[in-house]
Amino acid sequence: MVWLLIIAIVGLVFAPVMWLKPSPAQRRMGRLRTAARQADVTVRLESPPLHGARGTMAAYRWAYSQRHPGPDFVLVRDEAASASLKPFREGWRWRVEPLRPLPAEALARLEDALAGLPGDALVLESGSLALTLWWEETVAVEALSPLLARLTALRDDLSGRPDRPSGQADTPSMPR
Repeated sequence: MVWLLIIAIVGLVFAPVMWLKPSPAQRRMGRLRTAARQADVTVRLESPPLHGARGTMAAYRWAYSQRHPGPDFVLVRDEAASASLKPFREGWRWRVEPLRPLPAEALARLEDALAGLPGDALVLESGSLALTLWWEETVAVEALSPLLARLTALRDDLSGRPDRPSGQADTPSMPR
């Protein structure tokens, strides 16, 4: 009887510790974020640029160099976009279109990047400071490497193509 009482007390002591243990999904997201940070991608949980968005979503950011800012645009997946937004390619709509047309090679790279995004990627945003992917992080860690490479190449193609000449006021897409 004493042993049962000891086991119950030990169980009560360790039960809260087990609740704090991360779930398999949390561990997978931690590995995804670690891999992204090792590839010089900034990861934050923030409110996405969606109409009526509640809660936070993972924002993976590829920074542009200060000397080569990027264009301003926001592409939203059809499932999260209004039907009144201008279509870009199948499954994606412009919420904010770049002021200057993108050159053919950058446009092709953008279409390739969008085609390779997982189904839970809802927004691809570019501002003068960074290219940002808003998504739910449902892919396996092994599938992250091609995604990172594709978006790094897109960032490199978009770099140096700002919508506004330097010196004009800018609203950054990356928090300071």
